[in-house]
Amino acid sequence: MSGEQKRVVITGLGAVTDLGVGAEALWHGLCEGRSGIGTITAFEQGDEWLTTIAGEASDFDPADFMSVPDVRKADRACQLGMAAAVEAAKDSGIDFESGDPYRRGVAIGSGIGGILTIESQYAKLLDKGPRRLSPFVVPKLMVNATAGQVSIRLDLRGPNTAVATACATGGHAIADACMMIQRGMSDVMLAGGCEAAVSALCIAAFGAMKALSTQNDAPTEASRPFDRDRDGFVLAEGAAVVVLESLEHAKARGAKIYAELVGFGITGDAHHIAAPDPNGTGAGKALEFAVKSAGLNTTDIGYINAHGTSTPLGDSAEVAAVKRVFGQHAYDLAISSTKSMTGHALGAAGGIESVACIYALHQGVLPPTINLENPDDGMDLDFVPHEARETQVEYAINNTFGFGGHNVSLVLKRWSE
Repeated sequence: MSGEQKRVVITGLGAVTDLGVGAEALWHGLCEGRSGIGTITAFEQGDEWLTTIAGEASDFDPADFMSVPDVRKADRACQLGMAAAVEAAKDSGIDFESGDPYRRGVAIGSGIGGILTIESQYAKLLDKGPRRLSPFVVPKLMVNATAGQVSIRLDLRGPNTAVATACATGGHAIADACMMIQRGMSDVMLAGGCEAAVSALCIAAFGAMKALSTQNDAPTEASRPFDRDRDGFVLAEGAAVVVLESLEHAKARGAKIYAELVGFGITGDAHHIAAPDPNGTGAGKALEFAVKSAGLNTTDIGYINAHGTSTPLGDSAEVAAVKRVFGQHAYDLAISSTKSMTGHALGAAGGIESVACIYALHQGVLPPTINLENPDDGMDLDFVPHEARETQVEYAINNTFGFGGHNVSLVLKRWSE
């Protein structure tokens, strides 16, 4: 990024996923090639359910991060997001009790918001009537609840936004936060996404779209991006937040720096509300614009963390986009889908996979694509199959695409002075 724009670096990481609580738990699980998918425990299912598997953050206890009264006032999506934000803030080493709070902000979104609150409170409305609803229903179900609660917790009085662009939410939030720092609106931004949609309504609704995998007998093998036997994505819950700072601000306080966010591309398909352009045209343009905004050549990119949801249409469109944009270099760079292990956490995916990209650059290890036993026709790229790979790359891209035709590609650089 050129001109007078400020350089933006990442100084804190936080995550809660089905691989464990904490960013390091996520990273260790990915490097081990371990799946977090299992049989759903959040609600009972009978024989009529087509899908009975999901990725649940079963080790998560919100009381470890929030007071009991605050837990009661927050939807699970907000609880997950708060935990990720608190961890990222602590990891950054910033003293949020001093300094100018108007120079610190938050951009944390959700694809669906407080769906568990909507479900439970609607059931109560039908069963017990309107006077028995909680006064916290609206504050709990709002998509912007997490951004608001995190700003209160950490006294963040600068920009405060909540993106809702389906599965592209986390990527959009990070790009938006980056722009706010570049333009001098803030010195520090907490950005990412959260989602808690392992619910009866969501499983049934995505199932009605035939979007979900029905490989219930082998949960850990159900998410299999780029494989010929893939049959849909595996829904998951989780959250991830990163701390972004202007390089000047980070250096002034002697911060540890994980990586630099050097570019991004944002486009829309204008094709279909719930299906990707089969040629990956919009996704390709996001990749193209991202590389250009970073001032790079396509040959500079060493790794792509793919959106890779394990859907027949989505994976094919993404691979087509990568081949068109990168040409012959598409066969030289490494690509993997960590959703093969975490499942698809919708609005949290962009944050979770940004954390994976940042660790990959910082640690010199590329996470694998597990369950890739039989690559589908045309899936002939280097998908880092089965096992993590020790490889140091300088630049990585994180792709996040969403229903509605939303496309975001983030370009991250290994930190060096």
